Amino acid sequence: MNVTREMNIKNKPLIISDGCCIQYGDSSALDDVTFSISEGKKVAVVGPNGGGKSTLFNAIAGLLPLAHGSLKIKGMDPHEAKGLVSYVPQKDLINWNFSLAVKDVVEMGLTNKNSFNLFSRKKINEKIKDSLNNVGLLHKVNENINNLSGGQLQRVLIARALAQNADILLLDEAFSAVDVGAQEDIMQLINSINLDGKTVLIATHDINNLEEKFDEVLCLNRHCCAFGDPSEVLTEEVIQEMYGSHNEMFKNHFKNNHRVTNDN
Repeated sequence: MNVTREMNIKNKPLIISDGCCIQYGDSSALDDVTFSISEGKKVAVVGPNGGGKSTLFNAIAGLLPLAHGSLKIKGMDPHEAKGLVSYVPQKDLINWNFSLAVKDVVEMGLTNKNSFNLFSRKKINEKIKDSLNNVGLLHKVNENINNLSGGQLQRVLIARALAQNADILLLDEAFSAVDVGAQEDIMQLINSINLDGKTVLIATHDINNLEEKFDEVLCLNRHCCAFGDPSEVLTEEVIQEMYGSHNEMFKNHFKNNHRVTNDN
């Protein structure tokens, strides 16, 4: 009975996108994106630059509104489910001009937590240490972030996300600008986070050996080219659809003219 219950929990839909459409002004960034991700899954989100990976993450994190369709997290709209999601954006989108210690960066993940306030400094310090210990960087707690390697900096950002105790981790280009050894370290860390029951989505350009690393893959090229088991959905046709020109597909697509409508 317990095994069956655990399997049901693992198969319970956590993120459901139904015809999700997102626009920047009159331009379509994502159109008719549909998928369902169950709890505890490790999902690669792949596609070309401009294909909508970061846009989707921003929508899941509640930072971008939908133009059409629906996106639900545990049955809630993203802006209602913000406490369930931790988002690690691309490193080059973060302003690193400030002289911050590693502990300061991790503490940023706690600034919106009501349980941490001016009277709980001990709790904050414990949470920072626990999060850094989980990513193997407790010894760098007082180090200036500018002295870290690319792989170490990525782990600090993951520690900041872990400090939020969210159910879902969104990692945007977690493997970019780090060497192969650091990529393997980060992947091992992601595996341990996933085994801890968290659902992890990683945006990546690398489609090599995805079937060995991820449970599912979401292929984006401003629409959903495919979603499912990497060993099944990463066909030649899907790869061509992802990385071929996508301008033709959207030449007649303009504001309020979507592929699928549910208004009737």
